[in-house]
Amino acid sequence: MRRAVVLAAAATFALVLAREAGAHAVVSPPVAKANALQQFTLSVPTEEEGATTEIELTVPSGFAIDSFEPSPGWRRSEQASGSGEEKMIQKVTWTGGKIPTDEDAVFRFNGSANSSKTFTFNVRQTYSDGKVVDWRGPESSDTPAPLVDGVSSLGGGSTSTLSIVALIVAGVAVLLGIAGLVTRGRPLA
Repeated sequence: MRRAVVLAAAATFALVLAREAGAHAVVSPPVAKANALQQFTLSVPTEEEGATTEIELTVPSGFAIDSFEPSPGWRRSEQASGSGEEKMIQKVTWTGGKIPTDEDAVFRFNGSANSSKTFTFNVRQTYSDGKVVDWRGPESSDTPAPLVDGVSSLGGGSTSTLSIVALIVAGVAVLLGIAGLVTRGRPLA
């Protein structure tokens, strides 16, 4: 029984590590309530030698950025259509910073998703030596595009693979707990 519990715990830990093993550009939180203003964070890892000196974020259609948190050491420029309350930001570029290898460039903004669907953000990262990394590939690639799932309510909406795996692992843990109570530490076989 003890062995089964240790194996279940190890499997759970391995799943968590596997999810985080590859550093990727991410927009978090990965799930947003549709039509609700909330704060988002863009995090882009500096994986190459040198420094990240420019980040460009292309905003998907149907996702609105309302305002930005200041990013010390960085200059921000925006491409937008409309003005005032009708202003729609399509692209944001941060320049002038220097994020060294193994650290992340982090930017925060308030925004909202206008519907229940998956929003794909394209991120272009430029290094001090001129190398460019385009974070716009599929989830299975080395450079996946950041995704945010818009949902009608935070209690429902789309289900990710990680959520399904978490439910399965939780179910196995419950079964192992019940088996432990029933056998009260006696071997099962």
